[in-house]
Amino acid sequence: MTTSGRKPSTLRADRRYPTKPATAGQRGASAKSRAPQGGGGGTGRRGGGGGSGGRRGGNRGGNALTRFFGGLFRRIFRLVWGVFWRVTVVVALLIGITAFYDYSTLPPVQSLLDARSRGSVTMLDDQNKPFAWRGESFGGEVHADKVSPYLREAIISTEDRRFYDHFGVSPRGIIGAMLINMRAGRSPFHGNGGSTITQQVAKLLCLGHPYDPKIWKSRSDYVADCRQSTLWRKIKEVPYAFALEAKYTKNQILTIYMNRAYLGSGTVGFEAAAERYFGKHASDVTVAEAAMLAGLLKAPSYYAPTTNLSRAQERANLIVDLMAEQRYITLAQARYAHDHPAQLSKAAADRAGGYFADWVMERAPSFLSTDTTEDVTIQTTLDQGIQAAAVGALHDVFDSKLKPGSKAQAAIVVMSPDGAVRAMVGGRTTEVSGAFNRATQALRQTGSAFKPFVFAAALDMGMSPNDIVEDSPLTVNVPGSGPWSPKDFDKDYMGPVTLTTALAHSLNTSAVRIALKVGLDSVRKVATDFGIHTDLAKGPALALGVSSVTLLDMTAAYAGILNGGSSVRPYGLLSLSLRGDKQPLMGQTGGIGERVISQKADQELIYMMSQVVERGTGQRAKLPDRQAAGKTGTTQNSRDGWFIGFTANYVVGVWMGHDDDSPMTGITGGGLPAEIWHEVMVRIDKNVPPKPLPMIVPPPAEGGASVATSNDSPTLIDKLIGNILSGLTGGN
Repeated sequence: MTTSGRKPSTLRADRRYPTKPATAGQRGASAKSRAPQGGGGGTGRRGGGGGSGGRRGGNRGGNALTRFFGGLFRRIFRLVWGVFWRVTVVVALLIGITAFYDYSTLPPVQSLLDARSRGSVTMLDDQNKPFAWRGESFGGEVHADKVSPYLREAIISTEDRRFYDHFGVSPRGIIGAMLINMRAGRSPFHGNGGSTITQQVAKLLCLGHPYDPKIWKSRSDYVADCRQSTLWRKIKEVPYAFALEAKYTKNQILTIYMNRAYLGSGTVGFEAAAERYFGKHASDVTVAEAAMLAGLLKAPSYYAPTTNLSRAQERANLIVDLMAEQRYITLAQARYAHDHPAQLSKAAADRAGGYFADWVMERAPSFLSTDTTEDVTIQTTLDQGIQAAAVGALHDVFDSKLKPGSKAQAAIVVMSPDGAVRAMVGGRTTEVSGAFNRATQALRQTGSAFKPFVFAAALDMGMSPNDIVEDSPLTVNVPGSGPWSPKDFDKDYMGPVTLTTALAHSLNTSAVRIALKVGLDSVRKVATDFGIHTDLAKGPALALGVSSVTLLDMTAAYAGILNGGSSVRPYGLLSLSLRGDKQPLMGQTGGIGERVISQKADQELIYMMSQVVERGTGQRAKLPDRQAAGKTGTTQNSRDGWFIGFTANYVVGVWMGHDDDSPMTGITGGGLPAEIWHEVMVRIDKNVPPKPLPMIVPPPAEGGASVATSNDSPTLIDKLIGNILSGLTGGN
């Protein structure tokens, strides 16, 4: 600023070229007008110089060094500017050409809404209510202008607040994300991406490249490649984003995004996620629910409410604050959403039947289950009330009876007499899927829980519950192994006892004697016909349960005893159909099979098993208001504890042990397994009227026991003697 009072001279740009050629006279007049006023001669700064020399000296100014670097800078600037604008023009042309090509390849919006590579499986319980999902669930198409406005606003608030204003790419957002990543010590392109919703759609569409097995080893590799965040990938997203913006409206782009985004727990799209987590349509979600769904976009598996509800709620609160900050909702609505966070639907919260659902998936054809490309609905036998009772019983007993830090595991199967599985618990951690299922996958020795098959064979051959068998020291010479001497659990022998007493007190020597009497082959056949399909032991130790069997198969075999002596094939699938079809593709996969033992023998066996609960090793399983029958099982060094039993309505099998097959301390089948069984049965039978068991109560034995029943005959005795000799030489 000047203080001399003079008007500052006007700044003018230099004119490098004249507007038109000057005449000779004009040039002379011009020269005179430029001559300095004052002293004669018109010298420049140096005195006697001409006008032109003075003009050159005045323009250059400064010293030689300044003039050198100034000129150098101007040359460099002109060079850089020349390169920059030429490169910019080339890049712009390339982006334009690429965007035009991408634009020409984009299909109609409708074809982009559901591009899953896999179908989904929805499982319904016995009341036709969904309880489990597998595969990639797609709840149906949603449109940006028809969903809950809270959901649309929550997505925009957290993912791209300038979505409706930009042209597909936000340089400011990208630069800001890079700075955030670098401040956090990460690579500029790792972490926050700064992508617009349009760019995220470009990534979801894999820049228009369909899956090709010749390029990618698997579909997961294809998805990982499409989702990578690198500088080159960001550059390639730009023209594709421009093409999307040119081809579709903003709401159409948002619609693609809302249908293709993965939102955890196998859900693809916001409709599927709303149904999975809240049991409602995406058009009906509240502010809190919309915020929770939008919060999944950052990390679907990490923030899934089925994984950690409190973490998902904290994330949702941040989204609610963003919505209020951007004035999509009022402060009052934000406070209400904070005070009333989103809660999972009962089905999602319970995650009922995870082990059961896995088992059903294994039993269904793979092309209609694990590898389905269609949306499949499976009607199952699961009773969610019974499932909850089994889970609750297990937790209550373990929490009250086990020491803290115990690694003991357990499994439970609840079954109807015809083999319909009503509940399944595959381990102490009950709210899981895809985990090791101890009910169906663990092969464990059964111990004395195997003995009912021994006595079933004996009763079917004409023996009676009142027949006498010796309980005393026994040594059997096993070919190839030498002498073998089984011992009773308590090391005390009871002498002559009835078959009923032998089973009730689980006497080992008596069971071996019976097995040898009827023949080991007969015992194996009865067990196999009842559904025990594993490799059964060949020697006399077969009677003591040294063979390994799953809990599911053992429970099904006991169901066969309850239903009158016929085999049972356990099942959980009632029907399978494609979504929307009324006619199922397949029906029930199991049920009652052929008869194994006579009905009379079966009813006598049920009576004998009821005495296990009334006066034998299973008294902890006794129920207050109804009859029950079952059998305990304990393997060597208490590595396994079993109790399997039934009332007139249900069969329940319980196994307990360590995954590494190490011994348990103080655990027998008549202990905690029987207590768990009792707790399960009390809960599931409480609303069912008691019914008597289908059993034959034998007449009292003369003198406390009888040597044989009137059914014995010389022919039967001869047969039994032959079986004894056969058993002593190995049985087969």
